[in-house]
Amino acid sequence: MVLQEMVMNESDRDNPRSSAALVETTGRDRAEWFDVLDQWGAAGRPYRDIANWLKSEHGLSNWWAQKLIVEYEEARGIRDPGVRRDGTFEVGASKTVSVRAETVIEAFASAAVRQRWLPHVQLGEVTRSEDRLRFDWPTDGSRVTVSLSGTPGGKTTVVVQHDRVEDAKVAQETKTFWRDRLTDLKRLLEA
Repeated sequence: MVLQEMVMNESDRDNPRSSAALVETTGRDRAEWFDVLDQWGAAGRPYRDIANWLKSEHGLSNWWAQKLIVEYEEARGIRDPGVRRDGTFEVGASKTVSVRAETVIEAFASAAVRQRWLPHVQLGEVTRSEDRLRFDWPTDGSRVTVSLSGTPGGKTTVVVQHDRVEDAKVAQETKTFWRDRLTDLKRLLEA
């Protein structure tokens, strides 16, 4: 699965490339899928039932089923934007930087470098698995996953996914925080 395809955010719905990918992959656009879900009576059904139905009856992948269910529930007012089934929120931000992935990894792993773009944050252990870094956020037990994807020309796309954020206000603040921090990371690494 393409890393960028895994990152879900509100701008994705209005992105012509995302819409074209949905039609190309599934044969329907969002409005058509939402009509299908309405006719089946998806509103109010458990997530797992909807996902199983989309996969078994319509041949969707896990990823497309999840994406459609989230967008459908948000559009129908069943779920607040960004909220997970457990009531917490997840937010994401991304930035492409003109350095290789190993340089980005060092910027997260080294406390001295990290303080230059992520000041006043004392992270615990940063674990690495292949192209991902994970760490617990020190103030509230939320979880951060950083995914790295190489692009042509030695660039790296950095995607931060911050999970288990407790409320919508904090989620919006967290999203802004990560956008600003990734901008600072880009400035530092490209200087």
